[in-house]
Amino acid sequence: MSGHSKWKQIKHKKGANDVKKGAMFSRHFKLIEIAAKKGGGDISMNPSLKQAIDKAKADCNMPSANIERAVKKGIGESKDGVESVEIMYEGFGPESVALYIQTVTDNKNRTFNSLKLMLDKNGGHLGSAGTIGWMFKQSGYMTLACGSDVSADEIELKAIDAGASDVKADGNLIEIYTEPNQLMQVKKSLENAGLKPENAELTFVPANIVRITDAEKAKRILDVLDMVEENEDVVNVYSNFDIDATVMEKL
Repeated sequence: MSGHSKWKQIKHKKGANDVKKGAMFSRHFKLIEIAAKKGGGDISMNPSLKQAIDKAKADCNMPSANIERAVKKGIGESKDGVESVEIMYEGFGPESVALYIQTVTDNKNRTFNSLKLMLDKNGGHLGSAGTIGWMFKQSGYMTLACGSDVSADEIELKAIDAGASDVKADGNLIEIYTEPNQLMQVKKSLENAGLKPENAELTFVPANIVRITDAEKAKRILDVLDMVEENEDVVNVYSNFDIDATVMEKL
């Protein structure tokens, strides 16, 4: 199941996580709004909302007033602006890597046309619903760093005891996967066991990975993914590629 997180790790290594604060606020506001719309405004009954709020606080220190406004908009208590909807777009980037693009938008035509034009100009294309969605499985995901105080084996055993469906080691980073509806429960169990999971979130994991071993091809893929993520309506991009470590050193 490993591989889906590679894009996030690559972004961190190449410094592409410097999202402007305004764009980050907007992105997290939309995610909170959608979570509240789907599951209600009570975080004790809506783990997806709690996750969205926790991430907004961690990523951009979102004030409580903004969070409350997003929740109210999601549950229909506020008519602040046009209602947003969540849409998953499916397509391909350079080298035929699959792109599963999560958007939250108040203008579907604007979002579709923007993404289509962007991909068409850069060696990719959008597909219809079902084109690549079947390649991905939704999963809970979190990470833990092992070190002198706790080993990878200890983390793996505790994660399995907590109900994790899979555990992978990537250097000093331990990736923990759960069933989507078990994410917060597993996270809480790990915390009770003395561990501090990071990045607890729902994600989409590709069934198969495309290995990229050429630096020029890798750069084309990364450049397009950067452009897609800079779109104001895009909140997440999931893909199925991995870049060899030796190639990453050249980028």
